[in-house]
Amino acid sequence: MLQLPLWFEIGTFVVLGVILIADLLLVLKRPHEPSMKEAGLWVGFYVTLALIFAALMYIFTGHEHGTQFLAGWITEYSLSIDNLFVFIVIMARFSVPRKYQQEVLMVGIIIALVLRGIFILLGAVVIERYSFVFYIFGAFLLWTAYKQATDDGEDEAGENPLIGRLRKVIPMTEHYDGGKLRTTVDGKRLFTPMLVVFVTIGLTDLMFAFDSIPAIFGLTQSPFIVFTANIFALMGLRQLYFLLGGLMERLIYLKHGLSIILGFIGVKLIFHAMHVNEVPFINGGEHIEWAPEINTFVSLAIILGVIVIATVASLLSPKGKAAQASSELRAAFEHYERAHEEYAATEAERAKALEQPEFRAAAGELVSRYDRAVTVDENPRVNVEFPETSPNDPRSLKEIVGALKEHGVTASDAKAASSRSDKETASAPARQPGNGSHAAH
Repeated sequence: MLQLPLWFEIGTFVVLGVILIADLLLVLKRPHEPSMKEAGLWVGFYVTLALIFAALMYIFTGHEHGTQFLAGWITEYSLSIDNLFVFIVIMARFSVPRKYQQEVLMVGIIIALVLRGIFILLGAVVIERYSFVFYIFGAFLLWTAYKQATDDGEDEAGENPLIGRLRKVIPMTEHYDGGKLRTTVDGKRLFTPMLVVFVTIGLTDLMFAFDSIPAIFGLTQSPFIVFTANIFALMGLRQLYFLLGGLMERLIYLKHGLSIILGFIGVKLIFHAMHVNEVPFINGGEHIEWAPEINTFVSLAIILGVIVIATVASLLSPKGKAAQASSELRAAFEHYERAHEEYAATEAERAKALEQPEFRAAAGELVSRYDRAVTVDENPRVNVEFPETSPNDPRSLKEIVGALKEHGVTASDAKAASSRSDKETASAPARQPGNGSHAAH
């Protein structure tokens, strides 16, 4: 196992600890929904920080360590992006106010770092003592790669049985009270749905760790490199959530790219297990000399190449554009419905409500997303999903948008939507929207 200078490891953890604490305090002090510009700057900051750290590793610990970190960080970052799909589902399912989603993600990241730290220490001990575990890790990653490629993702929205049991056992309110875990209702101290959200995020990342930890151990056996790669990958995840947003739906080939990466690392692990083989019933317990040891630079090139190809193919694909249009339209319609309930409960109130900047912004956003979805849907090779309207509203989505246009609402009104995050109520109900079918527009 590769050894790094002790001073370098201690210094790294001190600096990263200070950054994480400062980031947490910033989120708790000023909860808000970051703009695209703010999220982009933070993502750029953490990516730059990771690259600087890789350069420092090249300088102070050697090119092999630096390359292993880069390969591990890129792999973990790619697999963490896959987490965002599920995080988006969780936030929508529990109707977490956008203003407090940063706090939820930050707490989730801290939980993830603790759990992954434990996993990494255990994994390092097992690998050090039992080389045959590489066979197990390799086979597991090959199985995970197959599941990743064939899974349709429909079960991701289902509630974990443990969460359902938690709801029944712990006294809980139906509404949020800012970012608080507990609140007082009629003189009784009750938990808010925020507790369930934290537990759900933590359990979700725990499940993803079963894939990612064996994957990075296929690139390096240094616990320090494994853990720092995880830290840098997770630190930028919160801002990436807000930066990508609806774009996540467009990356339709990402899961196939991740499947290839996991499969490649699985094969690499099995080759390594053969190279250091000590299992008695395999080659008489002797090393299998012909088994290749795949170079770290080759691993890095393959991982980068697969990610670039999967991303470019997704962005150029008409199906990717349709998926993104469907996702953005669904989000815009849900936002409009919430604003409609608050500002325009009746038809008579709608015209007056459109004078309110927040409601007009939501209406403009819906008009903008609907028009774009209709344009994308004109392509005969794709099918955009148009959300069903509420049972309380007999009109179709097309009729709702048409009525808004008659009142002078245009796509340009959506520009005011960026101001809504500071206006959004912190007491939004933790409703669980159904998985209803989609109707034609």
